[in-house]
Amino acid sequence: MRSFTTFTLQYAHRFYGFGGEAQYLHGHTGTLTIEVEAPINEGVNMVFPCNEIKKTAWEVLRNFDHALILREDDPLLPAIQAVYKNQGIYDGTETNTNMGPAFKTTLAAAYPSCRIVVTKETMTVEGMIKIVYDLLKDKLNISKITFTSGDNGACENFVPLLMQELCPICGVELKENGRCPKCGYQNNKSIPE
Repeated sequence: MRSFTTFTLQYAHRFYGFGGEAQYLHGHTGTLTIEVEAPINEGVNMVFPCNEIKKTAWEVLRNFDHALILREDDPLLPAIQAVYKNQGIYDGTETNTNMGPAFKTTLAAAYPSCRIVVTKETMTVEGMIKIVYDLLKDKLNISKITFTSGDNGACENFVPLLMQELCPICGVELKENGRCPKCGYQNNKSIPE
C-alpha cells in the first residue's frame, strides 16, 4: 500500500539558453507529492505516518521554498550573488529562518543562507523530480513523485529501495537499536541476548 503527502513550494527560476517566455526570470507555485510504499504496519494500521514523511522530506525541501533556482552556468548566478553580497544578505539575515541544511549532490547544491539552489540541469518539473528523488531515496521508501508547476506537471514511479522496520505504536522508523525515537518503544528482537 502507499501513503503520500503534498508540499507547496514558492520559487523563482528561468530556462537559461531556451527560447520563449521561460528564458526570463519568473516565479511559480509548485506542488510536490511524494508517495511511499510498504506493507501496512499492523500496530498502527498505516504504511508510514504522513506527518513523518512531511517532516523527513521538508528538512531538505524547504531549501527550495522561496528560493531562486538557477543552472550552474547561468550568467545571472554570479550577478545575483554579487548583489546579495553588496546588500549584506548573502550570508543570511535574522529573518531568513526557513532554512534546511546545505547540500551538494551531482544534480544540485543548496545555499540556504542566501536562498539559492544551483542545479546542474535546467530546473524543469522533470528535473525537480530527479533532484528530489536523489535527495530522499535513502530516507524514504519512495514509490512515486509528482511535481506540478503552473500548467506543467510530471511524475515518475520508482521501485522502493528501503525495507524500514516501523514502530507498532506510532509508525515511526525504528533506529538501529530497535528503539523508536518518537515514543520510546523497544523492539525486543533488536536487544542482544
